[in-house]
Amino acid sequence: MTIDFFARLPTMSRFGEITDLNAYQPLPADWTVFICDVRGSTRAVAEGRYKEVNMIGAATITAALNVAGEIEIPFVFGGDGASIAVPPTLAETTAQALSAVSALSQQAFNLELRVGAVPVTTITNAGYQVLVGRLALTQQVVQAVFSGGGISYAEQLIKDEVCAEERLIHPGDADAANLSGLECRWDTIPPAHGAALCLIVQASLRSDPIGSMTVYRSIIEAIEQIYGGDQAYHPLHYTMMQASAKPGRLWPEARLRGGDGRLAQLRYWAQIYGLNLGVRGYRWLQRLRGEDPWWDRYRQHVTAAADYRKYDDALRMIISGPDERHDQLLELLHSRFSAGDLVFGAHRSPEVMLTCLVFERMGRQIHFVDGADGGFTLAARDLKQRLRAINQSAELINNQG
Repeated sequence: MTIDFFARLPTMSRFGEITDLNAYQPLPADWTVFICDVRGSTRAVAEGRYKEVNMIGAATITAALNVAGEIEIPFVFGGDGASIAVPPTLAETTAQALSAVSALSQQAFNLELRVGAVPVTTITNAGYQVLVGRLALTQQVVQAVFSGGGISYAEQLIKDEVCAEERLIHPGDADAANLSGLECRWDTIPPAHGAALCLIVQASLRSDPIGSMTVYRSIIEAIEQIYGGDQAYHPLHYTMMQASAKPGRLWPEARLRGGDGRLAQLRYWAQIYGLNLGVRGYRWLQRLRGEDPWWDRYRQHVTAAADYRKYDDALRMIISGPDERHDQLLELLHSRFSAGDLVFGAHRSPEVMLTCLVFERMGRQIHFVDGADGGFTLAARDLKQRLRAINQSAELINNQG
């Protein structure tokens, strides 16, 4: 049985280890990759609705994890979507769960969530691999990393209007969506060390795995040299994180998890709003008593379990630092882009936001970090513009030839 494939993988302890191909194993042939993508996410960003986009991306992961239960499955959050892999015993129920989220996305936010299923055999028959690694964030929290080009190929299939139809999963019953654990209860957060740089880097030599990993290793090392160690550019510091007392910040969660009807959602909203006010009040009471506030310990736990660096055939990071260091990194990336080594996209955000999956308050949880004003979606748009420029230049050269 391959059901415990991800749980049995050796665990990496440092982010830099993701560039070691020996740390990966091929996803079993009988598994299925699900690609989830919010269509029109760039337009939603322009309308100031990026929090809703993020919530739907995280909701797909939540629904899949709730189906999986104790079975560990690999996933990567992409801001406006997610990539998820499941064993054959979970394929049908995961498809049903994601179809429910697709319907709920339309019902709650009028956002179209595209969901597609691609068997691993389809990917490998096309000449790609889905290589999976396991990276520890904390003792309780692990993160999946993907290499081999297979996830990128699956995304292309699902986004191709001609090829996708047979693989798309159509919206189901919104009421069947189980989003237990999904939370959105923080204010937007000032980055710990300066503006947040939302960054996506994609090696150009994708047919050469060793060459690609050499590129990624050099970029990670350059980031360490420019900013310092990982804590020197971590976007979160617990002292800057506040449970929101702004009524509007809690509505996205209430609309997804409050049930059908405005009254049910209002009740849910009132409950979590009261909890947030209670947490803020209890923290001050503990301080007056001279006690070590539980809230401070929890915020430190959240910071440690933050998903701000990831890899899924592309390096995706939220980096906090002074503008001059961001400028230094971007200058390096422009140089490597001009040399043909990589393509990148970047966006600077004055604040970051968290979308959270909390299954145990001081245990199993993960917190997805993104730029509050568009983050990874706008960085992806920037990357696509560079890709278009490359393609246009190639066409011009071919026409001249």
